[in-house]
Amino acid sequence: MSIPTGANTSVIIRLELQKEKASFGSIATTISESGGDIVAIDVVRTDKHATVRDITVNVFDAKHTDLIVELVGKLDGVRVAHVSDQTFLLHLGGKIETNPKFPIKNRDDLSRVYTPGVARICTAIAEKPALAHSLTIKRNTVAVVSDGSAVLGLGNIGPEAAMPVMEGKAMLFKQLAGVDAFPICLATQDTDEIVRIVKSLSPTFGGINLEDISAPRCFEIEQRLIEELDIPVFHDDQHGTAVVILAGLLNALKLTGKQLADCKIVVCGLGAAGTACAKMLIAAGAVNIVGVDRHGAIQRGGTYDNPGWQWFAEHTNPHGETGSLPNVIRGADVFIGVSGPGVLKAHDVRNMAADPIVFAMANPTPEILPEEAEPYVRVMATGRSDYPNQINNVLCFPGMFRGLLDCRASRVTEEMKLAAAKAIASVVEGDELNEYYIIPTVFNHEVAERVRSAVVAAAYESGVARKKREKSN
Repeated sequence: MSIPTGANTSVIIRLELQKEKASFGSIATTISESGGDIVAIDVVRTDKHATVRDITVNVFDAKHTDLIVELVGKLDGVRVAHVSDQTFLLHLGGKIETNPKFPIKNRDDLSRVYTPGVARICTAIAEKPALAHSLTIKRNTVAVVSDGSAVLGLGNIGPEAAMPVMEGKAMLFKQLAGVDAFPICLATQDTDEIVRIVKSLSPTFGGINLEDISAPRCFEIEQRLIEELDIPVFHDDQHGTAVVILAGLLNALKLTGKQLADCKIVVCGLGAAGTACAKMLIAAGAVNIVGVDRHGAIQRGGTYDNPGWQWFAEHTNPHGETGSLPNVIRGADVFIGVSGPGVLKAHDVRNMAADPIVFAMANPTPEILPEEAEPYVRVMATGRSDYPNQINNVLCFPGMFRGLLDCRASRVTEEMKLAAAKAIASVVEGDELNEYYIIPTVFNHEVAERVRSAVVAAAYESGVARKKREKSN
């Protein structure tokens, strides 16, 4: 077995050593010969017969960790009690916390933040409920709501297991746009109950970000909440993905010299993201979209039980194309994949139109690897951070909600989403634009502010902004 080189992360291996049998020298030698670098040794506890130590080791990757743990665990008198890597350590106790904006130092402070002074604030809000937007956390707080039914590439793992993802999203909200977000994972996957719970929680929040809820339930949950709440509701898996895809596509089309209205676009994978993506492309001017799933192309005028598929049947495939992906991909200018690994083959890309654009966003393994597509593709994008042109929702949702909160919008409109896509695309200046840079990175600080400004302007144009617009000088 080859030993990896260039260690770039560390793990803590907790070992229980039987004093009569185990030798720490043999442990150190095994780790060293396996390519690991011991950087710290901590004694956790010891008694007459055994000692427990935490060994911090620099390793290359997860496979390297497994190799070291396996070899050390085979040593006589050694038991591997636990292994923690940097990712696990980062999540200990959760990744977010609540902090007051100012300390309570004396009785006067206490009387103003709590009783009796707080009663004046409560009365003011009771008399004029809109004041909750300025006198409570509602002004800057978003609920990140999930039922754990469609988490990342993990599927239906439940609410407890979904919490680390929602915490991470809350961190991004705060760091990138200054929005306070709180993860709420629900122990139900019943549509009616989810709607009821979110409605009951809504007085606390200025917006609702739905996350990782499986299709087709996510469509009904979002639509009902939009209709029944007076704060914006945004299902990021649908609309955040669609916004960033459109942003990248607008810039990719600039490179090819093609117009969106003239392109044949194949959308592969017709769940929440695929449906929202097609709707956004049509709103942006696309005419010829063909939706394809594992059962083949959705037929124009067909009848389907799945509401998302039925929408495709009513609004896409104008030329009535039939068959599987290899059939409908012929002559396509753009492929957008939100499906599964390996479904697009190199010969499929070769059969596309000149200067093909491929967005293969299945995670962690895309529909086609860039290395396979490279001989035939003009512009390639994935959902991964280790390849150029990462299509990442982080480019959308922080700035989107910053804008929604700042203008006190009642809902998200199609115009606001289109404006957000164009704002993201605009961050890549003309002299920077190339095949390997069609979309800004998630760490580009201009993105959130440009999206915020575009969303606010579109909200006022759409008539959904409730905060009085400040006059410009």
